[in-house]
Amino acid sequence: MQKIHTTNAPEAIGPYSQAIKVGNFIYTSGQIALTPNGEFLDGDVKTQTRQVCENLKAVLNEAGVGIENVVKTTIFLENIDDFAAVNEVYGEYFSHKPARSTVAVKSLPKGAKVEIECVAVIN
Repeated sequence: MQKIHTTNAPEAIGPYSQAIKVGNFIYTSGQIALTPNGEFLDGDVKTQTRQVCENLKAVLNEAGVGIENVVKTTIFLENIDDFAAVNEVYGEYFSHKPARSTVAVKSLPKGAKVEIECVAVIN
């Protein structure tokens, strides 16, 4: 098991790692709309989703894989009515259409509207 850490994504805001490599898999922690320097982007859901995806890309790149290596994502939404808006931005990043689950939750850290985690495979 290897911890993955990059300064190109925000530091974990709790006792966890940005990602963990186990065998040929990378498991990321959920990302919210924090910039690499820790500033929360309190914008609309599209702005937040774009930052989340950029954070995931940075963590995956540090692990030596790209977003195209993602095989599964989980999306947590504060409001399920944001589903279409998140899909619009998400589709720009995940054009290869990995498996996915999307759930609505009561609230997310820092008042975020969206959080995404993923699993990637090392080819």
